[in-house]
Amino acid sequence: MNDIVSAKELAPNIKQFEILAPPVATKVRPGHFVVLQTEEEGERIPLTVVDSNPEKGTVTLVFLEIGASTKKLGKLKQGNRILHFVGPLGNPSEIEKFGQVVCVGGGIGAAAIYPIVKALKAAGNRVISIIGARNKDLLIYEEELRKVSDELYVTTDDGSKGRHGFVSDVLKELLEKGIPIDRVIAVGPAVMMKVISNLTKPFRVKTIVSLNPIMVDATGMCGCCRVYVSGETKFACVDGPEFDGHQVDFDNLLARLRTYVEEEKLSHQMLEKGEG
Repeated sequence: MNDIVSAKELAPNIKQFEILAPPVATKVRPGHFVVLQTEEEGERIPLTVVDSNPEKGTVTLVFLEIGASTKKLGKLKQGNRILHFVGPLGNPSEIEKFGQVVCVGGGIGAAAIYPIVKALKAAGNRVISIIGARNKDLLIYEEELRKVSDELYVTTDDGSKGRHGFVSDVLKELLEKGIPIDRVIAVGPAVMMKVISNLTKPFRVKTIVSLNPIMVDATGMCGCCRVYVSGETKFACVDGPEFDGHQVDFDNLLARLRTYVEEEKLSHQMLEKGEG
C-alpha cells in the first residue's frame, strides 16, 4: 500500500507518480484530491488525482517541485513508499451534459483538468480544451488532452509552441466571436483563474474554478484555506475545492497565498543546506 509503482519527470521540476492505493482508486472521481506525507513530521501535501486505475488499484498524481516538501517528495523513486496517503477528499466535479464546455488548464493545471475533460466528454459534452505554460518545455498532458477533447488550443508565454500568449487570450477570442459556451472550468494558478473569471463574467458564462492552491491541512481543521465566496466564509478543502469563479474574492485569496512566502523561502534554504 502507498508504494510508488512508477515515477517519471514530465517536464523540469514536474513529476508524475503512479501510486498503489486500491481504496482510493475504486472511489475517486474527477475533482477529488488526496493528502500525503513523506515523513512523520513532514508537511501534509494536497494533490489532485489526475487519473486512476481501479483494476490495478493505482492513482496518478502530478506535482510541481516548488517548496521544500514537494522537493522531498520528488526525490522518491519507483519502489519507495509514501508514509501517509489519505483520500479521496473534497467534493467531486459536477459532471453532466451541459452542452459545449471550455476547460482551461494553466501550468500543472493541464494535468488536473484532464480527468474532468475526460468525464465531460463521456457525458456527451463537446469539449474545447485550452492549456498553457511559460514555454514549450513546461507543457504537459498535451497528447492526453488531445485524445479526449474536440478541440485543443496550446499557448506559451514566449511563443515557443502553439499560440504566443496566455490561455485567457484564446478564451477571450472564443467569447468575442460568439462561440456558444455553456460552461467554463479553469484549473491553475490563482491569478490565472481570476483573469478567466473576470473575462467570462460580462458574458454570463458559468465559470468553475478549483482552489487547491490555497489548501494546507486539507481537512478543515487548520483554517488556512478560508476563502470568501458570495460574501460567506468557505473552506476550500471541505466546501470545495471547486467554486463559482464569479463569486470568489480573488483579491483576498491572492493576499492569503502570499502570507507565508518568507517562511517558505527559509524552509527551502534549510533543505538546500541539508538541515530540512
